Amino acid sequence: MPLLLDLGTGLYHLGVRIAAPFVPKARQWRAGREGLWERLEARREALQGCLWMHCASVGEFEQGRPVLEAIKRARPELPVLLTFFSPSGYEARKDLGSTDPGSLVTHVEYLPPDSATNARRLLDLVRPRTVLWVKYEFWPQHLAALRQRGIPVHLISGIFRSGQPFFRWYGGAWRSMLGGFTQLFVQDEASRALLAGIGLRNVTVSGDTRFDRVRAIVKADEALPLAAAFRGEGPVLVCGSTWPADEALLLDAFKLMGRAPKLLVVPHELDAPHLRTIEQRFPKPLARWSEVEHSPVDSVRHTLGQAADGTLLVDRMGLLARLYRHGDMAYVGGGFGDGIHSLLEPAAWGLPVIFGPQHGKFAEAKGLIDAGGGFAVKDADELSSVLKGLLHDAGSRRAAGEAAARYVRERSGATQVVAEHVLHTL
Repeated sequence: MPLLLDLGTGLYHLGVRIAAPFVPKARQWRAGREGLWERLEARREALQGCLWMHCASVGEFEQGRPVLEAIKRARPELPVLLTFFSPSGYEARKDLGSTDPGSLVTHVEYLPPDSATNARRLLDLVRPRTVLWVKYEFWPQHLAALRQRGIPVHLISGIFRSGQPFFRWYGGAWRSMLGGFTQLFVQDEASRALLAGIGLRNVTVSGDTRFDRVRAIVKADEALPLAAAFRGEGPVLVCGSTWPADEALLLDAFKLMGRAPKLLVVPHELDAPHLRTIEQRFPKPLARWSEVEHSPVDSVRHTLGQAADGTLLVDRMGLLARLYRHGDMAYVGGGFGDGIHSLLEPAAWGLPVIFGPQHGKFAEAKGLIDAGGGFAVKDADELSSVLKGLLHDAGSRRAAGEAAARYVRERSGATQVVAEHVLHTL
């Protein structure tokens, strides 16, 4: 395996260990991997011949989940090992693991650090029959070990851009990793063309499985009575996966508007200082989800639902995809940082979707804008203008929401393409 990648991976792991005493996420990354091998050893027998699915975090798991569910419907007896790179992914889905017959996942674990020794040890322990990695995961030593043993490896919903190292003059080590995949299922024709340009032909344009996942959530139609009680007559703006920069922008826009709509605020990070800041600054009346979740629904409806404005601060993980059901419009955070979070979840529920300017890497952002269901904003002036237009013109709001839902509906179907191929390898 090229020394450059090995060196980079080793330095990354060393950096995490050095940062652990000072950085909470690094500390969680390190602590979570303590006891990893003992946990896997305890599940060795249950995992023999498993399907191994690996994801960076919870968002990628939700992207791969429809494929996993389709495979399990066809092969319910198949054991499944689910691994995560990030602590947030592991913590959000660690309770899925169960040896009960028919369970979706047999065991949830952290990905062992990428080294030749760890890769061999993992394969010796669980002996996977086939492997699914989702979107962006490329770990050279794990891929090399899988290739050496002839274990099929499939990339789900991959997306490639010309600026990535795979396609640069210095990217030989990166290109070598792609040879570890038996089949690459990519989201679009542009990705297929880039891969063809470096000699890869084992590529299928399947589309993005996230469209199937969000449609499945809508089809399940799981209501949250507390959110419904808060909503009252609406309209409600759901602020999903927000960061401080998003929250500052929203507050500035509300000042320009003179009044905020009712708000369901779901911050990306639920640390206590962040929650206190939102509590202090956002429109009142304000209640935390955790404070009212055990209250009678009628009480919540009377105290919060009858108000024309106010904020319900959601300090619980795992609710956002269903909370959009109770909104009229959505603002999705991340567009003033590394990148926006899931736009497809609110779009699938038929909500107009607003987001920040850092969306160039997300095809669905451009797609929603072109379809008439998405709105990119760069400052408070633009955000207040979009919000006023949607709030004051119910017809336009409905039309934008219908356009967003149609965009999602017309792009579903990737799951069947991927699942049928993977099932042939089992």
